[in-house]
Amino acid sequence: MSFQTYLRQAGPRLRVVWQRRGLVLFALAVVVLLAMHSQNDAQRGTEAVPVQRTAQTQPDAFQAALESMRDRYGFPGATAAYAWTDGTSGVAATGLADIEAGTPMTTESRMLAASIGKTFVGATAAALAQEGTLDLDVPIAQWLGDRPWFGRLPHHDRITLRHLLTHRSGLPDHVHTDAFAAEVSRRWRKPGPPFTSDSLVQFVLDQPPLFDAGEAWSYTDTGFILVGLVIEEATGRDYYDIIQERFLTPLNLRLTSPSNSRDVPGLAAGYAAENAFGFPKKTTSPDGTMAWHPGIEWTGGGLASTSADLARWGAALFGGAALPEAVLDLLMTSFPIDPEMPGVHYGMGVAIYQATPSGPVFGHGGWIPGYTSSLRYYAEYGVAIAFQINTDIGLVNDTSAVVPAVEAKLAEVVLSTGRRMGKLP
Repeated sequence: MSFQTYLRQAGPRLRVVWQRRGLVLFALAVVVLLAMHSQNDAQRGTEAVPVQRTAQTQPDAFQAALESMRDRYGFPGATAAYAWTDGTSGVAATGLADIEAGTPMTTESRMLAASIGKTFVGATAAALAQEGTLDLDVPIAQWLGDRPWFGRLPHHDRITLRHLLTHRSGLPDHVHTDAFAAEVSRRWRKPGPPFTSDSLVQFVLDQPPLFDAGEAWSYTDTGFILVGLVIEEATGRDYYDIIQERFLTPLNLRLTSPSNSRDVPGLAAGYAAENAFGFPKKTTSPDGTMAWHPGIEWTGGGLASTSADLARWGAALFGGAALPEAVLDLLMTSFPIDPEMPGVHYGMGVAIYQATPSGPVFGHGGWIPGYTSSLRYYAEYGVAIAFQINTDIGLVNDTSAVVPAVEAKLAEVVLSTGRRMGKLP
């Protein structure tokens, strides 16, 4: 079934979305969205239909929605943006990019996008597979088998790219190991990148797998590090050069760039919760550079961006402008993540959740100390909405409803300008 066919047959209550920290946030998001959209959903009916915009989103209303969320939750600053597939867009900013300096947040303030970067990894891998450079279903030993550490990798002889891209490899997540936290704590004050790409894998070597490859689901940044290594091995090129050529330049994502240096021009200061890495509360130093090296993410995320660029990327990716339809179909081929949550799926760097009132929604969330991000694409409306907040304090624990509340509030404003007209073609 093609992606477009899937949208036509998805039914009235299918949606897609992802939150980086914990599955509890999904349940919170559903509760908030149901509360805020139930009246509109009843008025629209239940048949899956496309939307014709009936009015322009009011910039003042969008700005006011973002400001109301800051007033309610007290985060330092935030940006938000929406992008329709017809090219219409809007942006908002509120609060401070640097509390101590009194620097206001602007719509061009940049932040670390964290795991939203996985959508670029997935899109790259899907495109290379469609072109014949990669095979998603052969063991990754084809590309990495001669690395000295490879035989110590759990399931090294069975893991495929598809397993890695859909978090079904059974690999532990190095980010949440005590060894990784201790090593980052020891190294972050030193200049230069703390780890090579290969060395990030070392923290799961000789560890028992969580489950047999392909038999279950568990989120792991380690899997996406391995995907990055495979992409570079198969192409003979730097991963960042590939996405610059395929996506960043053609789509005019001019404020999106690799977060592979402490010097990230235009970066808003982030304010971090107490963390296992020992990072300071403020992510930036007095000279404006980062206090720690963001290259620890690489293909687990690895990008600095703006809400405007993220929204534009979401509209282009899921709206069909960034990839041919066959590649988009491949990207969106998904698998369930938990038997107790039968409607929740994950594609190749894209999350899929069901049973919400706004129709199909595709996207990802992002978290890294000091920054929280969200990207969602509402397929029946043809619009992507993104936001970034320059803190993670009180935002990404398993009991916080802040992120889903902000998502719902912004969607309420933007989606109110559209209505569903007839059946999907």
